[in-house]
Parts: sequence; C-alpha cells; structure tokens
Amino acid sequence: MTSRAGLPAEASDLVDVDELISAYYDRVPDPAQPGQRVAFGTSGHRGSSLNGSFNEQHILATTQAIVDYRASQGIDGPLFLGRDTHALSLPAERSAIEVLVANHVDVRIDSRDSWVPTPALSHAILTHNRALAPDDTGRADGIVVTPSHNPPADGGFKYNPPHGGPADTDATSWIAARANELIEGGLEKVKRVRFADLDAGAIPTYDFRDAYVRDLASIIDMEAIRSAGVRIGADPLGGASVDYWALIAEHYGLDLTVVNPEVDPTWRFMTLDWDEKIRMDPSSPSAMASLVAKRAEYDILTGNDADSDRHGIVTPDAGLMNPNHYLAVAVDYLFSHRPGWSPDAAVGKTLVSSMMIDKVTAALGRPLLEVPVGFKWFVPGLLDGSVAFGGEESAGASFLRTDGTVWTTDKDGILLCLLAAEMLAVTGKTPSQRYAELEAEYGSSSYRRVDAVATPQQKAALAKLGPDAVTATTLAGEEITAKLSHAPGNGAAIGGLKVQTANAWFAARPSGTEDVYKLYAESLRGDEHLRQVQDEARAVVAAALED
Repeated sequence: MTSRAGLPAEASDLVDVDELISAYYDRVPDPAQPGQRVAFGTSGHRGSSLNGSFNEQHILATTQAIVDYRASQGIDGPLFLGRDTHALSLPAERSAIEVLVANHVDVRIDSRDSWVPTPALSHAILTHNRALAPDDTGRADGIVVTPSHNPPADGGFKYNPPHGGPADTDATSWIAARANELIEGGLEKVKRVRFADLDAGAIPTYDFRDAYVRDLASIIDMEAIRSAGVRIGADPLGGASVDYWALIAEHYGLDLTVVNPEVDPTWRFMTLDWDEKIRMDPSSPSAMASLVAKRAEYDILTGNDADSDRHGIVTPDAGLMNPNHYLAVAVDYLFSHRPGWSPDAAVGKTLVSSMMIDKVTAALGRPLLEVPVGFKWFVPGLLDGSVAFGGEESAGASFLRTDGTVWTTDKDGILLCLLAAEMLAVTGKTPSQRYAELEAEYGSSSYRRVDAVATPQQKAALAKLGPDAVTATTLAGEEITAKLSHAPGNGAAIGGLKVQTANAWFAARPSGTEDVYKLYAESLRGDEHLRQVQDEARAVVAAALED
C-alpha cells in the first residue's frame, strides 16, 4: 500500500471538533487508569479528550495545583496566560481562568483574546520580572495552553515559573501529584467561578503580540533584512504565530508574505506526516511538503508549529533543512556576528544533537555545554548570559539579545526563522549554502533517529543503563572515546546511554510520553558507517532489554 505521507489531508483524516469539545466537558477521567492521570512530560501535560487524558477535570485540578505551588514558592505576581490554536486550547484556557480568578490570582490574558506563542509568553514573564529588584515580591509566571506540534485531537497545558522557561521536574512532579490528589478527591478543594458569570472586561489583559514584535530589533538585525530586500514566505502552519508574522512584516517594512494565514482546528490544509497523521511539525519533510513546493518563489521560507516554539527553514537550493544542520549554521553565524556577547559565553546543545555543532563550537574557541534532552537545562545559562545559544535536535532553540542579555528562556521558533533571513541578508548565502561549506570542512553528517516499541519495564531498564553495559572497545571500527550515562555539561543523568567515537556516536533513551525507546545515531563518515553504528547500537540495547 502506498503511503500518503506528504499528501494533502482528506476528510477522513479530520477530527470532529464538536465531539472533541463535548468530550472535554462530558468525559470524566478515571484516576485509577494510568493513562487518565495528570502526567507532565518534557513540555507539560498532554492528551486528548477522546481517550480521557485531557478533560475539564484535568485542567481544573492542574490549575488549582499550580495555584497551590505558587503559594508554596512565594510567587505572588501576575500569571500570564496564553493559548494556541488547537481546538481544546480555548475551553482549557477558560477552565484555567475559572480557577485562577476564584483563587484571586492576578491573571493576565491576551488583549486581543487571540493566540499566544510560547516564546511571547516567556518574553512577557521575563519582561515583567526584569523590572523587579532581586528582593522584590510580585514575580510573574505563566501558563501556555498547547500540545505544541501534536495532532488536532490533542490538548496541552504547560507551566512556566518566574524564570520564564519550562518548569523543572521538581515543580512538575509536585504539580502533577497535587492535581491527581484533587481529582481523586472529587475536586472538592478546587476553587472555581463559572466563566459565564465572569465580566470578561474585568480580567486584566496584556498585549503579548505588540510587546514581542516591537522588541525583536534588540535581537535580530531587522534593518539588514529590510534593506537587503530578502523575500520571506512565513507559514504559521495554522498556529499561534499567524498574526505575529503579519505585524512583523508591517512594523519592520519587510518583504514578507504570510504564505497561509488560515486557522482551522481540523488543520484540513496540512499535508500528512510520516505516519499519515496531521501533525504541525516544521522539521518534518512530509508535514512541510506544500511549503517546500513553493521554495522557488522566495529567498527564505519558514514554518512554525502550533505554539511557535519550533522552526523549519526552507531554502531554494536545498529545500527543508535538517534541524541539526541549521543549528550548526546558526551557531557558526551568531558567534561571529554578536560582538556584544561575552567572549566566555558557551554554546548549549542537547546530547542527541549533531556533533557538527561540536566541530563548529571548537573552531570558534567557545565552550560547549552538553545537557540531557529538555530545553529546561539551558534556562540558568540563558538567564545569566553564560550560555549564549541553546538548541535541541527537534528544531527548538533560543539565544541572547545582541547586548548579551536574556531574550526568552523557552524555545523561540519565530526568532530562529528571522535569523535565517538575517544570515542571508548579511552574508549573501542561504543557511543551506553555508552548511555545505561546513560539511566540506568537517565531513558529511549522516544522522538518524529511530523509535522502537518498548514495554514500561524495558523502558525502565533502558533508563538505568550505565557505561558498563557496553563491553566493546570499538564502535563501527573506531575506538570508543566516551561512554556516558550523565551529561558532560552539567552532570545530570540522561536517562539512557550515549557512546562516542571520533567520528560517530549513538544514544538510546526511553520516551517520556510513549511506550517506545528512541535510538539516535550520527556518523561523519557517511550513510554506510551510520548503518554500522545503528546495528551495533541495537545489539547493545537488545542485550540490556533482555536482562
């Protein structure tokens, strides 16, 4: 059977929005079922109302848990609240407002009652808190209602504490445990007022879009983009960035077209992802197929996911760039064109990102901070300026303003898209052309990530793998130089294992949200060498899962 990946969605692929929203209100989750409990992964609680994993009770309880957490931490400033364009995001936002208002939290919602990208919410938190003295009260935090790039039937709910980035596991574990306790108690301890009884005009608002867009000149050379006349096509992929791109074009006078301004909770205009599902992943060639088809019409084409924390870069000469390739080019460019950054500021990368970033960082003479998967690990360094750039292989990154101060502590897909236009404007080369030069210097990167089914017991065993699980001294014919169960950048456990040689590596770790494990591998010696690395890596994992 021929795969429909990359082909337009059909009527049978679309979610029934009315059924989805009805299930949000009508279905009562069973806390005795693990899949129907509140559970925070790397980016908040996610699920679907159709299977009992994202329903009204989840959001009421989780919001009350966040209120209780704030009180325990002495957080008493405003709480910024935003949502993306998923169908479940609006009802979940309203549920959150009911609880926040009942608890007398100074909640701030969007002044246009519209969508709020994750980076705009992080920017709002940091802007508020930057004005406070260290010992001042009134610190702000936030909630963004989004399942990121997940399919249309999903909802998501993410908490960002006063540092502006994703909450760490200490916070999310506390919040999840408290939320499940509240659900088990029948929500008796959840304070709530009915949204229908609220005077909407009495809830304080904040213009997320204006504040974010007008501040972009402090981090991107917008004048260079304008004066060079770079023709930009920006596709929000039906997500929260749609009105932001329109204002960016207007405010900065750019030759920028919002390629598809349509917002539809079914995402009927998308092409199907690799598994024939609708998924707004700007790093997926299948999901971005319609945008790639327009590559000859613009100098730079960009895509963002539903909450705009991920980026996709399309160039006329190469099509959709591999996220790892673009991160390497971004590091190469930024550290050569940001004289206001500290000479000691590091490059941050997750340990499953490309070793091409390592090569570029070494050539720049910069320190490399290699951390476990999760953008939260970059937060402290971005805040104090010791990390100037943090990036993940899954097309998420952020970096400092031109003066070396913090911009966002969450991923910013809009920012990384604009950076591609700045690179072209300043250097005359597309990011893909520059990457070809890097490969000519350092070798051609072959990189793959493969997901494989694993039981919860197997995932637990994989998470505990240590260096002694690998008895071999070579990997695909090269001497093994490192066996890591903890990230070299901060000593944190990686929840799996990474094995390195001079020109290759593999890493195996369990998924935090699905019953699969992820096997990452890369070689700078070509596809055949990569296959050898993968084969030997699978043998290591198989042995561990059999024990």
